[in-house]
Amino acid sequence: MSDRLMPAMIAVLLGGLLAIALLVPYVAVSFRRRGQLGIGHVLLAVGALVYGLALVAYVLLPLPDVDADFCTRFARLVEPQLHPFQFVQDIRDQQHGSGLPELVANPALQQVVLNVALFVPLGAFVRYLAGGSVLLTTAIGAAVSLLIELTQLSGIWWIFPCPYRLFDVDDLTANTTGALLGALAGPLLRLVPGQRVSGPPDAPRPVTTGRRLLGMVCDLLAVQLTGALLNGALDVVLLLIGIPSAGPGRPGWLGPVDGALSWWVPGVLLLFVLPQFGGGATVGQRAVLLRPVGLDECDPSRGRRLVRALVGSGGFVVLAGLGGIAGLLATLLVPVTVVAAWHTEGHRGLSGVAAGVGVVDARSRATAGITAGP
Repeated sequence: MSDRLMPAMIAVLLGGLLAIALLVPYVAVSFRRRGQLGIGHVLLAVGALVYGLALVAYVLLPLPDVDADFCTRFARLVEPQLHPFQFVQDIRDQQHGSGLPELVANPALQQVVLNVALFVPLGAFVRYLAGGSVLLTTAIGAAVSLLIELTQLSGIWWIFPCPYRLFDVDDLTANTTGALLGALAGPLLRLVPGQRVSGPPDAPRPVTTGRRLLGMVCDLLAVQLTGALLNGALDVVLLLIGIPSAGPGRPGWLGPVDGALSWWVPGVLLLFVLPQFGGGATVGQRAVLLRPVGLDECDPSRGRRLVRALVGSGGFVVLAGLGGIAGLLATLLVPVTVVAAWHTEGHRGLSGVAAGVGVVDARSRATAGITAGP
């Protein structure tokens, strides 16, 4: 894999993982800021995330091996390039021929163009998503460029004994120019489809199949991420008290504990215990601003909340955690849940039908509009 392709692949991979990890808070913030999600806003947010990671990867990777000859190998990078517009002379020195193809193939020119292009998305995202002015966005681009150059000059703030990337004052000029061009082009991001908002943030929206399923996905992600945090906290505690969390010296009792912390404990807390308080909504439902409501137009009873959890996401977590035939039942429960969320009255889903509970927009005091029938 080439040095230019590897940072892009790393950025896409890490960006995807971070997007999944940040989905629940992003959904919650989006529904409260705009009243809904919107595929266009999601695309822009993921794009900004991947770009930020790519920017870091391109200026730092690949990391070199540190050996006894490290500073000798990178001796030419120890002295920074402090002559403004040195790139003009570099382009002349590396130009072979006078035609357009020869000019395009000039490596010095390619480097300048790449440094400009690298900061165009930064300017566009800051101008459009953060609402900064052209002047402020350009200043932010210059500051980010300076931070990058200082990071390179210091060998990633003295992690490495010598710089392995060149501090070049012309990079500051090119990057700032790119940020300026991006700031000027930022309003064009309005053309990305899926950004139209159907009403003010506090206006209730219809309960749709997609919204119901998004809430369920957020529930399962919240369980998995909470489990990962609990397991990480356990590893830290084990490290502090001198017990190995992996390897031959790992105690046998850690296996069941890991399993409980990664799945059972967060599943019970988030899908069974939490809905018993505050109206009965799960984490995912709170993120998409949905709330359960009974046939009497009041919050569901605790018994109905428990039935709803057992037949819904909580039941899936229990079955999946048991494994074997129960795990197969959990897999079969997924398409049944999707179809039920699509076709049931008011999109209350399989769990709502079993518990006699509907679901409405949390911003509305309206009822779910369901009957007493199945």
